[in-house]
Amino acid sequence: MKTDKNPWYWIPLLNFASGFPYVIIISVSVLMYKNLGISNEDIGLYTSLLYLPWVIKPLWSPFIELHGTKRKWFLSMQLFISIAFLIVGFIIPTSQFFMLSLAIFWVAAFASASNDVASDGFYLLALTKDQQSFFLGIRSTFYRASMLTGNGLIILLAGYLEHQYGDNQKAWSYTMVFVGLVMTFLTIYNYFATPKAELPIKAGETEEKNFATVFASFFKKKQIGLALAFILLFRLGESQLLKMLTPFLVDKTDVGGLGLETEDVGLIYGTFGLIALTVGGILGGIAISKQGLGKWMLPMILTMHLPIIGFILLANFHPASVYYIYAVVILEQFGYGFGFAAFMMYLIYVAEGESKTSHYAIATGFMALGMMLPGMLSGYIQEYLGYGNFFIWVLIATIPGLILSRFLIFPKDFGKKVE
Repeated sequence: MKTDKNPWYWIPLLNFASGFPYVIIISVSVLMYKNLGISNEDIGLYTSLLYLPWVIKPLWSPFIELHGTKRKWFLSMQLFISIAFLIVGFIIPTSQFFMLSLAIFWVAAFASASNDVASDGFYLLALTKDQQSFFLGIRSTFYRASMLTGNGLIILLAGYLEHQYGDNQKAWSYTMVFVGLVMTFLTIYNYFATPKAELPIKAGETEEKNFATVFASFFKKKQIGLALAFILLFRLGESQLLKMLTPFLVDKTDVGGLGLETEDVGLIYGTFGLIALTVGGILGGIAISKQGLGKWMLPMILTMHLPIIGFILLANFHPASVYYIYAVVILEQFGYGFGFAAFMMYLIYVAEGESKTSHYAIATGFMALGMMLPGMLSGYIQEYLGYGNFFIWVLIATIPGLILSRFLIFPKDFGKKVE
């Protein structure tokens, strides 16, 4: 079969199927619950808890490593996610939809995190070293494309259906059924397109079998206490910003929001925002590869966090023109893409050495924990402070990470491309 030999047939949609459930569970659910009448406190608390499977993913990744093939794992997890989204679609019109749909999303989140582990492992097994580095850009492009689809097309569809039916429950019910069908299509495609041959790597197995040793060795790294504090605190402001931005955009102006329609949010974030994010990410990667992480760490952190000032201004002045909102979102997404490159490069540095795959998984688990805990409280803080003061607080919350970054020790030219 031709597709068994050509990675172009299967890498794009396998990675799309990693990002798509993540964006639906973590991001699209926020707008869905907002438009179905759930309070900001509940949205912040419960949708942040959905991060937990990605936090503890390193704990069960060895199980996936040792039982069955990666291909069986990601296909079964994708099928599971498809069914979960369809069930959410049917649950939305019921009276207990909030807790029921959260429970289904919670289970789907575990399946999605497992799908990530298996897909990453499969990528490392099915390709040679040269192919792996060549397809890295393709992987991240299609992962980003899945974000565009979730935050853009899916939200645009929901907004269109809200207007069509004048009934948000019906609109989001149909939207989630559609999401389930998209995921089903991806699962079927990946079943036929991914190569069948898969041999377990013996060396990899022994590393995973000593997982306790691998886990303990992570905490023996130099400066690990400072590194973990930085990883946990770096996204303290951003984790709260991400949860409350969508409610801010769609809330009525009399409660301090900007009063946008669902389609506007889909258009702003799903198109212009995502283009800015992608361009920022690419330029961030190029900057580090040209001059190393040492030169770019501080400028990148500032580029990532300073656009929050734009939201402070929007919340206090409520401009009549939508173009100001577009400008702030584009600036914020570009800064996020550009600045986040430094953080991800530092995580790669922390994971360097023996067992780098497992150590990277542990580092990203701590990163997800740093997103989950502040996000859980974000709704309560926003309700207490109001949007204007909330964004000022978010800006202040970025300072601890900035201070800690000045004490980190790493090679100044880390990440610089060797000529």
